[in-house]
Amino acid sequence: MASKTIFMNGVTGYIGGTVLADLLKRPDASSYKIRALVRNAEKAEQLKALGVEPVMGALDDVDIIEKAASEADIIIATADCDHEPSAHAILRGAKTRFTATGTRPIFINTSGTGVLSDDARGMHTTETIYDDSDADQIASLPLTQIHRPVDAAIASADAAGYVYTYIILPSTIWGWPNHELVQKGIANYRSVQIPMLIAGSLERGHPGMVGKGVSNWPDVEIHELGDLFMLVFDAAVRDPAGTGHGREGYYIAASDEHTWYQISKAIGEAMVKFERASDSEPTSFTKEELDKFYGGSEYLGSNSRARATRSKALGWKPTKMSKDMLASIEQEVKGCIEKPYKLA
Repeated sequence: MASKTIFMNGVTGYIGGTVLADLLKRPDASSYKIRALVRNAEKAEQLKALGVEPVMGALDDVDIIEKAASEADIIIATADCDHEPSAHAILRGAKTRFTATGTRPIFINTSGTGVLSDDARGMHTTETIYDDSDADQIASLPLTQIHRPVDAAIASADAAGYVYTYIILPSTIWGWPNHELVQKGIANYRSVQIPMLIAGSLERGHPGMVGKGVSNWPDVEIHELGDLFMLVFDAAVRDPAGTGHGREGYYIAASDEHTWYQISKAIGEAMVKFERASDSEPTSFTKEELDKFYGGSEYLGSNSRARATRSKALGWKPTKMSKDMLASIEQEVKGCIEKPYKLA
């Protein structure tokens, strides 16, 4: 019989689908009642068949989210990490749960190392490296950084004493998951950053990069990111107070580091192989191209340097490095040719 209830959002996404698939594979899966926010009725029926109870709604349905969170022992958010209304709805629900039971629920939220990004525009690297074990350094991030308003609100809720919070920060995620939710068409199999660069490059017919592409970002393979979620989940369930939480509860998912140029060069080599470009050497996106492909954003030229000290202290042992990520890009380019990635 299920002893604890988990409420999730984002389960049809790239990260959330992987996390849910990992939860369902756990030997103790039957001891949890898993509920998942979902908009699509067909996918809701598919989730039911897997033993997951669908909660029909979207991120803007804050009353539905608040109620579901108030009925959960563990909340895992993997959807839009900048969606403040849904995050605050979860926190209100968690507070209601605490008031009713006297037990602080667990809230595992997905953020991202974009919160560490700068405005380098591909023109330079930085010596600033953020360490997830340095709470003061993380706390110094201003609210003007993307993801930070949600992250700070969640950490503050932990400090208020009604919920235990743990924030996981994926970096550049890569790889195609092949778990059951992807096989059944429930969850997305594709990441964001690399496909965005591929899509812009394919449209211009030449590999592109922001500026000189010399800025650095960390990276993580999707299944190894799932491993970190399970480690944080296990530690939080086993000893919520003794596991770093709140201000001390940031867990960076970064196994290695790359430059944007390296990704664009690998894209170029694949484009040449598939006869989508005649030269593999990347060139800078023009202002007009940045406006057309990325709404004028130069985010894909930022620095975001990070160390996963706290994550690794928990037992996380990623083995997939940047060389593996670069080797995977040919598959990503082929995939974007066969099924184009839609730029906003």
